[in-house]
Amino acid sequence: MYLAPALVVLGGLLAYPIYQLGLISVFHYTQAQVSGGEPTTFEGFGNYSRLFSDGQFWEVLLATVVFAAACVVSTLAVGCALAVLLTRVRAVPRLALMLAALGAWATPAITGSTVWLFLFDADFGPVNRVLGLGDHAWTYGRFSAFFLVLLEVVWCSFPFVMVTVYAGIRAVPAEVLEAAALDGASQWRIWRSVLAPMLRPILVVVTIQSVIWDFKVFTQIYVMTGGGGIAGQNLVLNVYAYQKAFASSQYSLGAAIGVVMLLILLAVTLVYLRLLRRQGEEL
Repeated sequence: MYLAPALVVLGGLLAYPIYQLGLISVFHYTQAQVSGGEPTTFEGFGNYSRLFSDGQFWEVLLATVVFAAACVVSTLAVGCALAVLLTRVRAVPRLALMLAALGAWATPAITGSTVWLFLFDADFGPVNRVLGLGDHAWTYGRFSAFFLVLLEVVWCSFPFVMVTVYAGIRAVPAEVLEAAALDGASQWRIWRSVLAPMLRPILVVVTIQSVIWDFKVFTQIYVMTGGGGIAGQNLVLNVYAYQKAFASSQYSLGAAIGVVMLLILLAVTLVYLRLLRRQGEEL
């Protein structure tokens, strides 16, 4: 009963929009239907059939999965490494690092994307000057553009992992770490054999959060590649759905892409949690 008000709020904020998304995806819903010029017609799985028969959709899906996986791994690696570093430095450097990281986390995505574009600008960016790359255009190449976006995504995402993992490390009894050090374990071995198993529930949370956030990246890709790159070479599913729904006014097709994204993220989360439960982890 105590949870009932929260469930009602969540139902309004999540369940109803998801219901509307699924409803639109099974109708023929374009600008003509929005303006009232034509009646809305039921298509069933027709939108999904057109989507799955489109070769570009599968290319974008593969690019999204690879890009999201690279972002998640990089974010976790940077966040965990800096969390361990926070436990090794004194109070003043630790405070400075925490404030810098939280500043990156609090920066709006569109602002951070614009700053990173300036840093790597072909004409005025300081990165090309330092590296001696001349007028190299990072956003013209497919892989270099994805790499640039990955850097920005990791930059604005690692503080969440760092702060969460750092809080978990501080909760580990000091005697456990001291015993491992006395047994001759290296820092890497302490992390792998002591800290990581004890922090696994926390790592589950940050991993699932990172997967969800990075799989549905929109702002960084849209701003830094100009809407998906040259000839759509840097499209991800969220930007692809935006193009279909709003640029092409195919709202039902964009809704179908949204439903597919929701099902993929739900499946990944459930499989990950089930694997952990099989290992006997308490979540």
